[in-house]
Amino acid sequence: MMSAMHMPWLSRKITVIESLDPTLVGLTGTVLDETRRTIRVLTDNGRVRLAKNVITFRIDSGEVIEGSSVTQRPEDRINRRYRRD
Repeated sequence: MMSAMHMPWLSRKITVIESLDPTLVGLTGTVLDETRRTIRVLTDNGRVRLAKNVITFRIDSGEVIEGSSVTQRPEDRINRRYRRD
């Protein structure tokens, strides 16, 4: 099974589980767009732009992803091989 890290995130549900900014913890929404350094999310309260390098998140209640490890363009992230810890 392919890791969520290697799949497109558009229209998938994201939940922030850890952040340097405590106001972002627990934020949940649908991914609208992804750039090299940010993820744009549609929440119940509107659109929010999240910096990848300050959050740890979960896609569709699956695996936990450390945002700082996926700071590249989406098209590069999908084809990249990641080291397993």
